[in-house]
Amino acid sequence: MKKLTSILCLMFVLVMIFALPASAAAPYQTYTYSINGTALHSPDAYTPVKTIDSSYMGIADASAMKKYYPDLDTKSKEFTAKLSLASPSDLETDDKQNVYIADTDNNRILVLDRYYKLKFIIENFTNDQGVPDGLSAPQGVFVTSDKIVNGETVDGRIFVCDTNANRIVTFDHDGNFLSIIPQPESELFDEGAVYKPVAVAVDQYDRMYVVSSTTYQGIIVMTDTGEFTGFIGAQKATVSLWQIIWRRFQTEEQRALSGSIVSTEFNNISINDDGFIYVTTSSIEESSVASAITGKSSSGDYAPVKMLNAAGDEIMRRNGFYPPSGEVDLTKVSVTDTITGPSTVVDVAIGPEATWSIVDQKRSKVFTYDYDGNLLFAFGDTGRQLGNISNKGLAGVTYQGDNMLLLDKTAKTFSVFQRTEYGDILVKALENQNNRQYDKSIDDWTEILKRNSNFDTAYIGIGNALYRSGDYEGAVDYYQDAYDTANYSNAYKEIRKEWISKYIILIPIIAIALILIWSKFMKYAKKVNKAAATSGEKRTYKQELLYVFHLMFHPFDGFWDLKHEKRGSVRAGVTILGVTILAFYYQNIGRGYILNPQGKYTTILATALSVVIPLVLWMVANWCLTTLFEGEGSFKDIFIASTYSLAPLPLLIIPATIASNFVIATEADIVNLLITFSFIWVGLLIFFGMMVTHDYSLGKNVLTSLGTILGMVIIMFVAILFSTLLTKLVSFVTNIVTELQYRA
Repeated sequence: MKKLTSILCLMFVLVMIFALPASAAAPYQTYTYSINGTALHSPDAYTPVKTIDSSYMGIADASAMKKYYPDLDTKSKEFTAKLSLASPSDLETDDKQNVYIADTDNNRILVLDRYYKLKFIIENFTNDQGVPDGLSAPQGVFVTSDKIVNGETVDGRIFVCDTNANRIVTFDHDGNFLSIIPQPESELFDEGAVYKPVAVAVDQYDRMYVVSSTTYQGIIVMTDTGEFTGFIGAQKATVSLWQIIWRRFQTEEQRALSGSIVSTEFNNISINDDGFIYVTTSSIEESSVASAITGKSSSGDYAPVKMLNAAGDEIMRRNGFYPPSGEVDLTKVSVTDTITGPSTVVDVAIGPEATWSIVDQKRSKVFTYDYDGNLLFAFGDTGRQLGNISNKGLAGVTYQGDNMLLLDKTAKTFSVFQRTEYGDILVKALENQNNRQYDKSIDDWTEILKRNSNFDTAYIGIGNALYRSGDYEGAVDYYQDAYDTANYSNAYKEIRKEWISKYIILIPIIAIALILIWSKFMKYAKKVNKAAATSGEKRTYKQELLYVFHLMFHPFDGFWDLKHEKRGSVRAGVTILGVTILAFYYQNIGRGYILNPQGKYTTILATALSVVIPLVLWMVANWCLTTLFEGEGSFKDIFIASTYSLAPLPLLIIPATIASNFVIATEADIVNLLITFSFIWVGLLIFFGMMVTHDYSLGKNVLTSLGTILGMVIIMFVAILFSTLLTKLVSFVTNIVTELQYRA
């Protein structure tokens, strides 16, 4: 029994040891967003493995740091400050995975090896004039790699934004001083402008792209010797309607005092291997950013992150459900704090396979996108656990091979995140897709879907692979699952092209047949209407219905006869109204994928109310108003004229809905134009119908129509007010009865 008990206890301990790590919760939840803005949980693409602080780097060791600061007393405050980071503002890596930290308040750049141990410090140097010099509050650092030019190896350099000294200083990879790139000179700079470089990126041609915190004209472009070549990518200024109106009434002196309307500044920059520039800003008005997100805008006018080419043109792809701007749910409340509004984007980093990441300092989150702007994953949160960031402390992001490094400015540390198996598969899928190995990419995306069935980018990836292999019908199914109307349209275009080539002879036959049928029907309707006009007998139901085809094309004499010769009836009007409701309901359930990718529809009751309520409001308001202003039409006349005016709606909506099942994205506007035309047609018929029914002049009918619309608003306001009061009265009575029951 003792042996058995010992074995059981040992097994229990082993189970606990191996079970605890597997069940430990991550310090954050990785997620993506659906087309409706719902957060969808996703497997972790990166997990935190360690936090690197001053002690880990080796700078907290006073004896080791003494060699860098031999002239400082080890007990002085200045020396003590050097034993830790002081307001670090930037984080960078090179091709050898060394890490560079802009330790701003300590006026230095820390260079760590790939294992995050201190290699050397860039701080004091002798400049090109032979004078001792040093960095002053550097805020940005960028490292270029060695390259071969004309058969010769050109060494890479370290570019440091020496912010408070208004210059950029370059060093070699061993930290030796090379040159000072002074403030650029040009007439394009405002008089008295201050040059404050905070971030820099250098392309393969040694062109420098500098972000100055006080420069609103855009990114400063210059050579690596300091020759200014121009500005690119100036932000669009955000101007309120009130500012526009007010400035029109201001004098020149008042406008000068109030200041000019200028664009916002950038705050960080990065560049990929193709020379495309990613820039971020947090200075745009939140309302403008929020409008772009909620409107799912593909424009970069008010985007907090942009992708520019060398000429400064905005070329970012925004094919995802929402533009790449960070947080989508602007009302989301964090566990630790109430955080609303758009993300505060302060840095951008280029990842593997054309992916890129931005950091939201407001929420301490990282958002990663692919080249097309699809959100791959988002993660992060505030807190004290491994992997969490201090509140509003997230200041930078960079990639180190398979790792992601996040800089915590408040905690004066950076966290190392290791890519997971899920992240590896994701990167592999993107790699195969970029290398056009579509069969392999399908396998990778399928593996992704096994782990995350809500990942729409995987459906798009499989769809793209099938499309390029010629399986258009299979691609269409996957695009539908991901609500990707653009790619769906391309695939469906090929299917339609194949169908047209097979049945080309049927298209003109069907078109001619439809034209002949319509022509025959209109001749028949004209014959019936002509016979009804001369018979002198009571109109039949068929004659009353067919009369609408004369009224639609001849509104003036049509509405005159409708009233004075009793060519219409209430029953025919009700029939037309019913057919209109059915047409709208068919539009709800029968629209093609391009016009209704989410498959939304309303019930027949909701559709009926959406048609009947505005119509009834119009008739009641018009009757009330025209009764006071010598209108000759009765409520019955108004009803008949209004319902007969609805006839163009089903005649155009039904064929437009049928056509929506066969159009591609570029042709969807034609369908929408047809529906818009039907509403304009109905509006004109109602307008002229009221003018003829009440025997008004054109001007008086315009005023009456505007008054009718105002009357509709008043009726709705009174109805809402009455229903609210009635609800409160019922609630009050119910509460009294409940109270009496308890008292009894």
